[in-house]
Amino acid sequence: MSIWWSLHLRREAASVPLARRLLLGTMESAGVDPDISYDLSVALSEACANAVEHGGGGVPSEAYRVTAYLDGEKCRIEVTDSGPGFAPRPALRPVRADSEHGRGLYLIRELADHVDIAVKPGREGTIVSFDKILKWRQDAPLMAV
Repeated sequence: MSIWWSLHLRREAASVPLARRLLLGTMESAGVDPDISYDLSVALSEACANAVEHGGGGVPSEAYRVTAYLDGEKCRIEVTDSGPGFAPRPALRPVRADSEHGRGLYLIRELADHVDIAVKPGREGTIVSFDKILKWRQDAPLMAV
């Protein structure tokens, strides 16, 4: 069983819960274990929040893209923005609990099985992609075989 979808979203805070709800609905319909769905939805929210805050190169109306693939036993999510890009640190350490920034990428790395952060050629945006092995409910209608 394979499901994929892609959203082209404006860089507005209201777009983050929209992407999260679509992911949660897709996973519930497919029969993915709720704990796995929750982990991926939090990671997606963090990636989208980063795209909204940092991904427009100073142009607030620019869009970003979210693509999700449920393919067999794995879910892969990509969030692509058009911001200035950045050089991610090789090893992200937890930030202080009272810090207002810097927890997003750390959380994504903790919640996903594999994370890749790439800067598009010419430093014209960032692609945050992550995946997780799926677990299925016993009554999953679309469970992978």
